[in-house]
Amino acid sequence: MRSTNAVFKAHGQNVPKRPALELVVQRKPHPVRKPLGSILQDMGVLSEEALVRALEMQSRQAGFLGDILLAHGMITEGDLTTALSRQYGTSFFTAAQSLPDPVLIDALGVRRCLALHCLPWMRAGDVTLVACARPAQFEVVRAELEAVLGIVVMVLISESDLHDVILKTRRNRLKLWAETCVPEMESCRMLQSAHFGQVLAAGVAVIIGLALIAPQVMLAVLTLFTTVFLLVISLLKLAAAIAVHRKRPDPPTDAPYRLVRARQPIVSIMVPLYKEPRVVPRLIHRLSRLTWPRELLDILLVVEEHDHATREALCGCDLPRWMRVVPVPDAPLKTKPRALNYAMLFARGAIIGVYDAEDAPEPDQIHRVVRCFQDGPPNLACVQGVLDFYNASTNWLSRCFTIEYATWFRIVLPGMQRLGLAVPLGGTTLFFRRDVLEQLGGWDAHNVTEDADLGIRLARHGYYTQLLGTVTLEEATCRAYPWVKQRSRWLKGYAVTWLVHMRAPAQLWRQLGPWQFFGVQVLFLGTLVQFMFAPLLWSFWLVLAGLSHPLQTSFGGYAMLAFMAVFVLSEMITLGIGYAALKSHRHRKLRLWLPALHGYFPLAVLAVYKALWELISAPFYWDKTSHGEHDAACDSVALARTGIAGQ
Repeated sequence: MRSTNAVFKAHGQNVPKRPALELVVQRKPHPVRKPLGSILQDMGVLSEEALVRALEMQSRQAGFLGDILLAHGMITEGDLTTALSRQYGTSFFTAAQSLPDPVLIDALGVRRCLALHCLPWMRAGDVTLVACARPAQFEVVRAELEAVLGIVVMVLISESDLHDVILKTRRNRLKLWAETCVPEMESCRMLQSAHFGQVLAAGVAVIIGLALIAPQVMLAVLTLFTTVFLLVISLLKLAAAIAVHRKRPDPPTDAPYRLVRARQPIVSIMVPLYKEPRVVPRLIHRLSRLTWPRELLDILLVVEEHDHATREALCGCDLPRWMRVVPVPDAPLKTKPRALNYAMLFARGAIIGVYDAEDAPEPDQIHRVVRCFQDGPPNLACVQGVLDFYNASTNWLSRCFTIEYATWFRIVLPGMQRLGLAVPLGGTTLFFRRDVLEQLGGWDAHNVTEDADLGIRLARHGYYTQLLGTVTLEEATCRAYPWVKQRSRWLKGYAVTWLVHMRAPAQLWRQLGPWQFFGVQVLFLGTLVQFMFAPLLWSFWLVLAGLSHPLQTSFGGYAMLAFMAVFVLSEMITLGIGYAALKSHRHRKLRLWLPALHGYFPLAVLAVYKALWELISAPFYWDKTSHGEHDAACDSVALARTGIAGQ
């Protein structure tokens, strides 16, 4: 091992004796350093005009001057590292150096290294050399570093080199964390056993067996069971619609959680892509329309390592500094939530957002989201935007899909929020407080509806989700088979989420309270029951057509009238809420298509049986939905909505 003196001389450091070093660390005031901007000007890489502009930006942002200069292309990363080494009087490491000691990395923890932007490199006697990508913060984190590593001395490293070195040394640990970061009691990975599938298959076999032994009794029981859920779901939708159209409540009066308003936060947006090379150019164009300051925007294009077609498409694009590619290491489990967990480790922002690859968000969306967080209550952890479609008029299926989404995002979800129920999240246009997301362990990597699951976990831990009326346009699935595949994944995820959270129903009751507990049962179990036994409900069309019903011999006339009343009431509520959800100028013509929903929802019955089979045979199988078939429609719709058509 090299001596302490040799190490410090090699890296441009003074070589104090240990007592003197302790005195410097504890008592010596911070030296007055030459401003970074002046050093860059002396190097001849930054003009006076550019420096003034960058300093003016920094005065109202929560970012470093170096990041601002990089984001706007005023300097290179190499220029910044060289200037910082002169400012702090130390040398810098690169990814080409000999690799750091993995024992030191593990002592601090690889995730903590990423969070602190510090990488313990080597020990020389009693001193640990630490490579730091944020030298301005080194004194702030020194106490934490020295509590683990002893006496530390800083050298510099660029952020990209720090990430490269960590991936060379501790990549497998990050992979494992991305799959297991959610506590086991709140994750569905326990369903991976073959025993679970056997038990579920046995339950289905019992129901089928009882139906064969006593068909009339089972028909009556299942019809009554399904009708009760239909009534409860319909009344809850009606209550949600009434809540949405009532006067908005006054904002909370308790002290809000604030992301320092005078200095705006960095926002990281993660966009998972998988086998979608053709959407890449349009995606980059759409994200470039966001008006959030570039120095505060951190977009991560998250792509599976083995997805060579998408990676090649990304390599062919000239990405700006504030947009970067994060390859996710290959593993048997390939799901969107696993990719999001992995990418979050490398995000810079205090707010973490998620878009899908085909999304076209409103340009001012992040401004509105940040303002919502700033003005929200202390327990506001998530902001959910509204989803809509840019290809709604493609065919009858896309029109019905648009009607369903309008009802869900403009009536049902906002109504649930106002009624105080737990809100199941959508998979995109989601924004989280990073500290809360990390506290909960991120997304469940094994859940195929990780968004809905995370919404319930937020509620269980006492956090609040705010619905915000900012719109993101995406692509509606326009063909029946892909639609069934997509919906079967969602329904399978609903079943998995209900099973996970009902593993300990008493605990769920205590955490949510009776009202939210009731909402979880209606939303998740009720949705599954409603679609699984929907043919029993459709049988009441026989009575409306003047034909006899199979249950007329089992129930009296009044009971049949009650069944019919519930059935007709649910139809009226569905059509009425759909009509109210289509009040915008763009959607009004879709009101003529409301009767087509009677041919649309039967597809969900096929989907729920596909989901049930996969729940038994492959609970973690992710049936990918392809995108990009109708991207051209976005240019005429999304740009027109944002008022920048033709630019």
